[in-house]
Amino acid sequence: MSMDGEKMVVEVPTARGYYSQEYCDSLPPFDRGVSLLCWAYNEEDLIEDFLQRVNDLLRRTVQDYEIIVVDDGSTDATSAILQTLSTRFPRLRILTNPTNMNVGYSCKRAIQAASKDYLFWQTVDWSYDISMLRVFLEFLRTHDIVAGARRAPVEQANRVHRRVHGILRLFGMRHITRRSDTIPKAIVSVINYLVIRALFRMPLSDYQNVCIYPTALIQKFDTEANSSFLNPELLIKAFWSGCSIVEVPIAFLPRTVGEAKGTRLVSIRASVCEILWLWTKWIVLRKGPRRGQGRVRRLLPAEWPTHMIS
Repeated sequence: MSMDGEKMVVEVPTARGYYSQEYCDSLPPFDRGVSLLCWAYNEEDLIEDFLQRVNDLLRRTVQDYEIIVVDDGSTDATSAILQTLSTRFPRLRILTNPTNMNVGYSCKRAIQAASKDYLFWQTVDWSYDISMLRVFLEFLRTHDIVAGARRAPVEQANRVHRRVHGILRLFGMRHITRRSDTIPKAIVSVINYLVIRALFRMPLSDYQNVCIYPTALIQKFDTEANSSFLNPELLIKAFWSGCSIVEVPIAFLPRTVGEAKGTRLVSIRASVCEILWLWTKWIVLRKGPRRGQGRVRRLLPAEWPTHMIS
């Protein structure tokens, strides 16, 4: 690291050196504010560990941060635990939905509440490996948005899924085998990816991963999705607005406690309906936002860490 007048210049290694823990730990705390968003529905078994983990990560990674948790109408002890933890974590802000409103509504509410320069969200079950967060934040000096993409194969959750996983790899279906910890969840993920890619022509490797956005930018978007399609919607509108997006390797981590809510039939149906509705509105009827052209930097294989390449 060196100083150029009053401006700090960070010496950046090339290729896979970006993603070494040594380089990550050598960086000073990020000098812009960051809001971490999440939402919880009946997560009493996970919420305390999650908050401790995310607070530790942000404390050593950024100079200024806040943690916004939307309690999405939980009926278990999640609400009570959050209130108790608010004294331990002074940067925690709690928003409460009177009933279960699902991911899209909770996400939009958290976005509008964010007050720092950048924001991103992580699931309460810590589905994505953000141990290199400080490195990812560094890309914001040269790009508008940082978008995570899965690359490494995911360990399957049980014996049956492991056997199917092996068969799929044998027949070359590697994209499915690295998407999630169960074959059904992986298939849902792949179909979701292929449909969005085909309909909206967005040249990204992943649409449902950790993304770091400028807060002021996405707070201005007129968001329309209320399902898990919200993150793809934000990426699409950012790209159409001319934003530069850089992909970084963020691996999927299997849930070990509690129940995942994103692959419930009602959630899948809502997402599919919104994808088709908004495609018809934006593309077919041309009643959507102006479709400009952004820029996507898709990292070359040589730039991915060895352990993250399948």
